[in-house]
Amino acid sequence: MDRGEVIPAPAPRSAAALAAALVDAREYTKSLYTHLTPAQRRFPMGPTVNPADWELGHIGWFQEFWCRRQQPDDPAGARTPSRHAGADALWNSSTVPHATRWSLPLPDWHGINAYLDATLADTLAALANSRDGERYFFELALYHEDMHGEALLMTLQTLALPAPPAIDRAGVEGLYGAPAAAADQSFAGGVFTLGTAPGASASRFVFDNEKWAHPVAVAPFAMATACVTSAEFAAFTDAGGYRTRRFWSDAGWAWLQHAGAEHPAHWNRSPSGWTRRHFERWLPLEPALPVMHVNAHEAEAYCRFAGRRLPTEAEWEFAATQGAAGVDAVLDHVGPGPTASHCGMRMAHLLGNVWEWTASAFTPYPGFAADPYADYSAPWFGDHRVLRGGSFATRSRLVHPRFRNFYKPERADPFVGFRTCALQQDVTKT
Repeated sequence: MDRGEVIPAPAPRSAAALAAALVDAREYTKSLYTHLTPAQRRFPMGPTVNPADWELGHIGWFQEFWCRRQQPDDPAGARTPSRHAGADALWNSSTVPHATRWSLPLPDWHGINAYLDATLADTLAALANSRDGERYFFELALYHEDMHGEALLMTLQTLALPAPPAIDRAGVEGLYGAPAAAADQSFAGGVFTLGTAPGASASRFVFDNEKWAHPVAVAPFAMATACVTSAEFAAFTDAGGYRTRRFWSDAGWAWLQHAGAEHPAHWNRSPSGWTRRHFERWLPLEPALPVMHVNAHEAEAYCRFAGRRLPTEAEWEFAATQGAAGVDAVLDHVGPGPTASHCGMRMAHLLGNVWEWTASAFTPYPGFAADPYADYSAPWFGDHRVLRGGSFATRSRLVHPRFRNFYKPERADPFVGFRTCALQQDVTKT
């Protein structure tokens, strides 16, 4: 894990750098579940998790599908056979319904690991024969695997299973970063370029939902320099926040009535105070660390309680990319990370601490066109909410001030918290 001022590492464009990154990603992927017993690896069916063997196989399938099997000169899009017979019917997430993944005829654990080894070997061989300008799909597979690596950790947290040894040894504060006192930082606003400029794709992998940069008007705003803490959120909970209708939007109140929630996910009140489940272990609530595993409805309810609001994604990106004061962050609990900063303001853990909810729906930028992996963004526009910043579980090579994550607003299983902005009338008063 790297602390201090950081900047995301440049995209590994050379064949050698990409090969090293792909090997690192695969070793990391395989490390996340090796500590589980066979019984623990039999995950119960749930809406936000995948079976362990299915998700690992899907990672290998995606890599070989895009890096080895395609025949780009074939107008019909024909593909060479998979290393595993019937792989497309097993691991194509676009066509295999979620509920069926627990009953598929998947290989045993040894077979899954052999498939991961074989697909990586094939990918590295194909990469060695590639030329400059032909490595888009290798990068796509790398970042896809990094995203699933975080999802594997989310599953362990959701199911109260033990953390991998590297995370368990790091300790809670080492994962989330040292506490930081919050204060508002003001921004004058103005016309701001949201999104990634076309020229940036020469040095950094750019996902289709970041394309392309376009001007937006940002009004003056003031944003908190740190995320809302567990103690601050506990004050909302203790004040009856989960029972007070005026704090909740219509959608939030409907979710609350359906879920019957009385506090954040993985919290419990003990005789000595609030506790929080960290993977399989219950710990005393860390009052100064950022609250985590709250959904967007809970974040917005807290904001109304506190007389605040969530930032828009334009405000968040404006703050993360304007100015020259730098940003503190926590990145990559198990591996090399970046070492310098170009991010905008001095804010605690703007990158790589917890994901941060924004007030913005996940929508396409003007002129959006899907990239070859068409199901990455387009199916999720409209009913998902934008998250920014990255979490302690996000690989540092994926984190960037312009990277857009997205989940439905009722999801609390990501490693997500939030920071707040002053209400507009409070900004204009100052």
